Amino acid sequence: MSAPQSKRVCQIIKLKPEAEAEYRAIHAAVWPGVLAALERHHIVDYSIHYYPPLQLLVANFKYVGTDYDADMGGIAQDRDTRVWWKVTDRMQESFVPGATGSEGPVPWWQELEEVFRFEGKTQ
Repeated sequence: MSAPQSKRVCQIIKLKPEAEAEYRAIHAAVWPGVLAALERHHIVDYSIHYYPPLQLLVANFKYVGTDYDADMGGIAQDRDTRVWWKVTDRMQESFVPGATGSEGPVPWWQELEEVFRFEGKTQ
């Protein structure tokens, strides 16, 4: 059995300005099935921040499983998550050339390179 790996991921996408209220509302009550899929596939400490001047959504999460690619594939096959993506994708514009949606072969959210990390001491 592989040892758990810890990976932090940061992603960005553009929120269509006319979709801001709907996006905030749906994320105020994320569907339990979507949250369960994230947890089942070793995603923890997930947050999305919004920067209005650029309509920029910034997502951060920590992966704590042993096979990132397999777990991402598992999330992509989850029924509730696929429906969720159909709802949220129409509110967004990808920065990734050739991206057509969360279910497409090209990533929908642009993953960012980490250039600095400070974890400090835990108490």
